[in-house]
Amino acid sequence: MNERELILVIDFGGQYTQLIARRIREASVFCEIVPHSAAWKELREKRPLGLVLSGGPASVYAEGAPQCDPHIFGGEVPVLGICYGMQLMASLLKGIVRQGERREYGSAQVTILKQDAIFQGLPQEMPAWMSHGDLVESPPPGFSVAAASPGTPVAAMFDEKRRLFGVQFHPEVQHTPYGKNILQNFLYKTCGCKGDWTPASFIAGQIEQIRETVGSSKVVGALSGGVDSTVAATLVHRAVGDQLTCIFVDHGLLRKGEREEVEEAMREKLGVKMITVDAGERFLTKLSGVTDPEKKRKIIGHEFIRIFEEEAARLGELGFLLQGTLYPDVIESGTPTAAVIKSHHNVGGLPEDIRLRLLEPLRLLFKDEVRRVGLELGLPEDIVWRQPFPGPGLAVRVLGEITEEKLAMVREADYILRTEIKSAGLEREIWQYFAVLLPVKSVGVMGDERTYAHPVVIRAVTSEDAMTADWARLPHDLLGRIAGRIVGEVPGINRVLYDVTSKPPGTIEWE
Repeated sequence: MNERELILVIDFGGQYTQLIARRIREASVFCEIVPHSAAWKELREKRPLGLVLSGGPASVYAEGAPQCDPHIFGGEVPVLGICYGMQLMASLLKGIVRQGERREYGSAQVTILKQDAIFQGLPQEMPAWMSHGDLVESPPPGFSVAAASPGTPVAAMFDEKRRLFGVQFHPEVQHTPYGKNILQNFLYKTCGCKGDWTPASFIAGQIEQIRETVGSSKVVGALSGGVDSTVAATLVHRAVGDQLTCIFVDHGLLRKGEREEVEEAMREKLGVKMITVDAGERFLTKLSGVTDPEKKRKIIGHEFIRIFEEEAARLGELGFLLQGTLYPDVIESGTPTAAVIKSHHNVGGLPEDIRLRLLEPLRLLFKDEVRRVGLELGLPEDIVWRQPFPGPGLAVRVLGEITEEKLAMVREADYILRTEIKSAGLEREIWQYFAVLLPVKSVGVMGDERTYAHPVVIRAVTSEDAMTADWARLPHDLLGRIAGRIVGEVPGINRVLYDVTSKPPGTIEWE
């Protein structure tokens, strides 16, 4: 397989690490996030054209602060340190890093002192986003100060001979208007990238890799009907044809009309072999009495795998299990440099004794990249832009114990919400929208009679990649129609709430 250009982002636990990766990919250069503990010998084997050191919450001089292999600064490849990454570079190369007189957060005016490679073509004065408590007091030997701000005497530094660069601010965030230019200068002028990361190149590379990996083995595809599993199935089907059989599990936790929509899309529109398994009773029995969200996800992940194994055995071979796992799933389920936010059923919920080999061709993609790949594959837009739906389904949208009655309530509320959002023409403007049933009751009045019923929460967010999200500013008249219909049409619900929490501090789903 032809090698593609690669940039490695070394993660020190910074809140913007994934955003750095996104910005690099937006510049048509592929990148991977790797832990700071990786040795340079291990990283060199990946043949990167450059390295980027992320920010992080620690102080470089604190005990136990994350470090990296100092050999990465030997000049073999260009290195860009961002915030903590710059401070660590300075510290390891014998510069001086100290605590600032005050923490610097927010926009600052940066003055370019020397037009090094990463500042080519940029104005001498520009705003940049700062988020730090420490600063570089003196750069290491061989370095020049490239920029300064009123609160940061070394806002940027560089060693032209070894191609080492550092910026104290964050070029990856939107609040640094010329940040994309800085990253592109690093990628194209310093690292020599040409920009070969496109949906078409990804598809070509993955098809070749899938064929090499799978060989003559059979593949069972874990199909949910969402864009991730559908794109993954289409990609693998293009690579190995009838060696793929998709399995759609009706676990009794689906949205209204979900099963019919998925079966029509896969069989009639895409021509992929598909088996539907009725397993609603099996899942609801396993989930009976379970209230902890992590246990729900692990139970569902475990049962999914067991069903796929059973169906694969019926097909005559335990080969590969295809999953539509994405990068945010992996990150939120816990990595060497990121804490567990929630175990995704297809990552943290997998049983240890799984007998199928995993095939995850989308594992390093963000959601918007998957959609671009889907369009490049020729998938219909109604499939590519289908409303995201978690693998555990309504199990994580009924808070507390799951019952048939509660599922019916949240299913109908969700259907009304989706219908009204579509009627308002907002389905492309909102990343995700759904209803959540709370495990409490409140007093209400209907038809001059007292009610004591459940509240439902409406959640609607805007996002680019699901790593961060903001609550959607839905029109008040639309919210009024949604609330009126839910209360009037769904028995057991007498109150509608709207969630105005961003991510962070919240997550998109409630469980």
